[in-house]
Amino acid sequence: MQPPPSSDRLPPFVSALVSPLPKPPMEALLSTLTRRLVARRPDLIRRLGDVVRVPIAIVPDDLPHAFLLSLDPAGSRVRICDKSRIGEAAAVVRAPFLVLLGLLDGTYDGDALFFSRDLRIEGRTEHVLALRNTLEEADLTPGEFLGLSGRSAGWANALSDRLLGGVRALARQTARPVNSRRYPS
Repeated sequence: MQPPPSSDRLPPFVSALVSPLPKPPMEALLSTLTRRLVARRPDLIRRLGDVVRVPIAIVPDDLPHAFLLSLDPAGSRVRICDKSRIGEAAAVVRAPFLVLLGLLDGTYDGDALFFSRDLRIEGRTEHVLALRNTLEEADLTPGEFLGLSGRSAGWANALSDRLLGGVRALARQTARPVNSRRYPS
C-alpha cells in the first residue's frame, strides 16, 4: 500500500460532467450489483453484524453527489443524493473519490488516510470500522463486484486497473501545486 498523493482528486471538469447525469439508472445499477454481491457473499453480511441495518453515507469530496449505502440482505441498496441530504446516515465517510476507490482496491491504507485526514469519518465510527474490516478481509475485486469469474473477471480486473491508473495519472497532471491554490482572505 502506498500513501495517497494529495493530487488524487478528480479534475473539476469530471464533477461538472457527472452533475447533470440522471441518478436513477446509476442507482439501479449500483443497487443491483450490491444485492447480487450480498447474495453471493453472505459471509460479508455475517461479518458486518448489525451494521447491515444502518445506512452509511459515502461522500466523495470531488463529486457533486453522495452515496447512501444500505447492506440489509432484505433490501441492499445504493441511493445517490445531494450531499446535503445524508441526514439519515448513521455514519459518514468523506474523501476524494479516487482515495475512496483506493481503499476498496487496497491501494491505500485506511488507517494512514484517517490519521493524515485524507479520510474523514463522522457519526458512528464503529460502523465504518466494521465495514472497512469486512471489505478488507473480503479482498473484493472489480470482477467479483460485477459478478464475473474466470477469464472475464481477470479481464475486468485488468481493465479496471488500467482505467483507474489512467484517471489517477490525469488527476495528478491536472492538480495545481498546493502553494498555488488561492484561499479566500
